[in-house]
Amino acid sequence: MNDSAASTVTTRKRLLVFLIAITFLFCALLGRLAYLQLIKGKDLQVRAAEQWYRDLPLKAPRGKITDRNGEILADNRDVYSIYVRPNAVKNPEAVASALAGPLNLVYEKLLEKITSSRVSEITVKRAVEKEVAESIRAQNLDGIYFTLDSKRYYPASNYLAQILGFTNIDNAGQSGLEGYYDTYLKGTDGFAYTATDIKGHELENNVTKYVPAIAGCNLSLSLDLNIQAFAETAVSQAMAEHSAKGASMIVMDCNTGGILAMASAPGFDLNEPPRDDIHLLNALGKNKMIVDVYEPGSTFKIFTTATAIENGAVNGNDRFYCNGSRLVDGQKIKCWRSIGHGSQDLGEGVKNSCNCVFMDLALRLGTDKLYEGLRTFGFGSKTNIDFYGESKGLMMAQSAVKNVDLARIGFGQAVAVTPLQLVTAVSAAINGGTLYEPYFVSGATDYTGKTVYVRQPKVVRQTISAQTSEMLRNMLEKVVSEGGGHKAGVAGYRVGGKTGTAQKYENGHIAQGKYVSSFVGFAPVENPRYVVAMIVDEPGGYAYYGSLVAAPYAGEVFAKIFDYAAIKPSQTPEQAEQTEMPDTIGMTAQEAAERLKACGLLFESAGEGEHVVSSVPIPGTRVVKGDVVLIRTE
Repeated sequence: MNDSAASTVTTRKRLLVFLIAITFLFCALLGRLAYLQLIKGKDLQVRAAEQWYRDLPLKAPRGKITDRNGEILADNRDVYSIYVRPNAVKNPEAVASALAGPLNLVYEKLLEKITSSRVSEITVKRAVEKEVAESIRAQNLDGIYFTLDSKRYYPASNYLAQILGFTNIDNAGQSGLEGYYDTYLKGTDGFAYTATDIKGHELENNVTKYVPAIAGCNLSLSLDLNIQAFAETAVSQAMAEHSAKGASMIVMDCNTGGILAMASAPGFDLNEPPRDDIHLLNALGKNKMIVDVYEPGSTFKIFTTATAIENGAVNGNDRFYCNGSRLVDGQKIKCWRSIGHGSQDLGEGVKNSCNCVFMDLALRLGTDKLYEGLRTFGFGSKTNIDFYGESKGLMMAQSAVKNVDLARIGFGQAVAVTPLQLVTAVSAAINGGTLYEPYFVSGATDYTGKTVYVRQPKVVRQTISAQTSEMLRNMLEKVVSEGGGHKAGVAGYRVGGKTGTAQKYENGHIAQGKYVSSFVGFAPVENPRYVVAMIVDEPGGYAYYGSLVAAPYAGEVFAKIFDYAAIKPSQTPEQAEQTEMPDTIGMTAQEAAERLKACGLLFESAGEGEHVVSSVPIPGTRVVKGDVVLIRTE
């Protein structure tokens, strides 16, 4: 091959290599372009937008919370968030001065942030009241920006403090229903976009673009604000009048499980929670009716009775004798009435709240049957209410229960429950036997008004037969009409219930002089609808019995509910017959009991002495026949 031919072949090879290289480079560029456009395109667009635009958040209005009648319990109030963009500020001193005073900020620190900050945007202050923000806006200074925000507002102030809960500075739910239903309530935030140059300065003729916020869902509760007001008044009065550590009340619709009212004192103003004292905030904000447990005392006798009747452990001919105590496993367990109740049938035992009767019933049943009955009523497990932190109560391990423990459980000792558990179980005991799951929220609607959630009453199980429930209602009615629950009665209406008085424990030992006084009742007996539990924690003085401390407030609430719900009396109110409180001071307990009985009065006794040293009310006071009075012995 000559030189000319060899040169031609070499040129062709070079050209081919060049074309291949060009083709490869073109394919690489095409592949890179496809990668950037198809795979990384959205990410790069976001990055570019971050450089081209400055955005301010538009906070979504939090959903409202209303009671069952549409009364607003939690609402929003307009406030503003104030920002500064240093690159847009023309007069830093004027901006710092305009903001520092009205917002209670340090001028020097704010000026330093504005002049030396490398960030494109500074959050100056949030939740600024409208009037303050408008006064700053009126100065028309470059570099200051405002976004409309909202702050939670509670029209009922300190009502429902432990139930509604509260939000943080970001308007996110932190406790109570605000926290539990935060996903429903919080909504979706929007944004306002402003085009800027590379240094963050707004472009001329810029048009701000908005992505609107979507408001959160509105919640409708089972609560009734009017009944809540009755309960709030009752717990406040009980705490003040008895110098108590605290007081609580729950009102439930026994036919659905819906909570109609739940009040606790002391409380706080939801609009001004004590955020600077976290321990105080936690103490006042805790819903003790759901979270804390207590020894129920005699109110627990309702379930021993129901279980005994249901299991055939007692019949109408049975008689029980109370001499003031029982000897179980070599231990003497006292009845609350040291002189005893004598011979009585089951109904009289319930009316007299005789500990001996319920020890006998528990021992007849045995551990397995009593525990089965108590668990059927929900004790030892959570009710599954829509609320955080619920306790399941405390019950001894079944295998560890001895006869002496069983006897005490029968009348409400050696067991601990939450007030919510008690109310839920009592509702089942008197409504025909149906245990319902309790709840607060009955429904939710979105920002368009569309229903997104409806709560239907949920049946958990059948606890007892309708016949047993009816027998129990009639017995508990006599506790109010003829027994220690008399002060919970309302003239013309059939009310049933049970009082309770339990000693408190500290470090595993009985705390002397500290009691939990309670009453749980229902009405109307002929067609139960409302169950009310009233609990007074550590009432002061000698009048610590549930019949004297808790029952009267339950009666007042029942009377208000009957009037509010327009429930007509089922009986002709009898004219209250009065008598004079006899002078029993110096008498023996037995003599005093006979004297009070002759006057038509019931009594509670404090102390274990032989002679009466004082009474409440004092001798000579006019009292209503059938009322409960107190004598103290030493």
